[in-house]
Amino acid sequence: MTHILLIEDDAGTANEIALELAGHGYAVTHRILVSEGLAVARGDAVDLLILDRQLPDGEGLDVIERLRAEGRRTPALVLSALGSLDDRVRGLRAGGDDYLAKPFALVELVARVQALLRRPNETRDTRLIAGPLDLDLLAGTATRAGRALDLLPRELKLLDYLVRRPGRIVTRSMLLQDVWGYTFEPNSNVVDVHLGRLRRKVDANGEPQLIRNVRGRGYVFDPSV
Repeated sequence: MTHILLIEDDAGTANEIALELAGHGYAVTHRILVSEGLAVARGDAVDLLILDRQLPDGEGLDVIERLRAEGRRTPALVLSALGSLDDRVRGLRAGGDDYLAKPFALVELVARVQALLRRPNETRDTRLIAGPLDLDLLAGTATRAGRALDLLPRELKLLDYLVRRPGRIVTRSMLLQDVWGYTFEPNSNVVDVHLGRLRRKVDANGEPQLIRNVRGRGYVFDPSV
């Protein structure tokens, strides 16, 4: 049975979420504190993490950041009353896979959970070498011909996704669904912004372009250049 860890300090909200998820066949473990959530996430087989940001003992995003620093890639859905663009970007940059602002409909929460759980399991290989690129996903590092790439968690995730699909056109819709976990296309240029930043870091100093923009279609990773 799929195991979901819910870290939420509001009893009413937690109870509603837990009952709804249980009705869809998920096993739910509920915790209130950052420290408690970390202990469960580190010790048990957790398939998905759902967490609030404003918790009694700290910022919920600390849970995600610590897990990512340890090489744990458990999908994470952030819930928060902090719903501005800056707040959502902060949640995604911390390593969150999706962000749902409160108040929300339970049917949407379940849909996002299902989308995150449908994502391909690509955690078998944690060391990827493609052309001049060397990615160590456990360490959270990447280099190009020995040059360290200072990548944010989301950028490393994007590069991981592209490297596993050499020579294939990767569309914005694919990235939104498989990297961000969105089941819809938000009215924003979030993919292009992140890819632009990633390309400037990977293809720097006049180096041959490993990541190309295919006009009107998406992006291609070509390690043979």
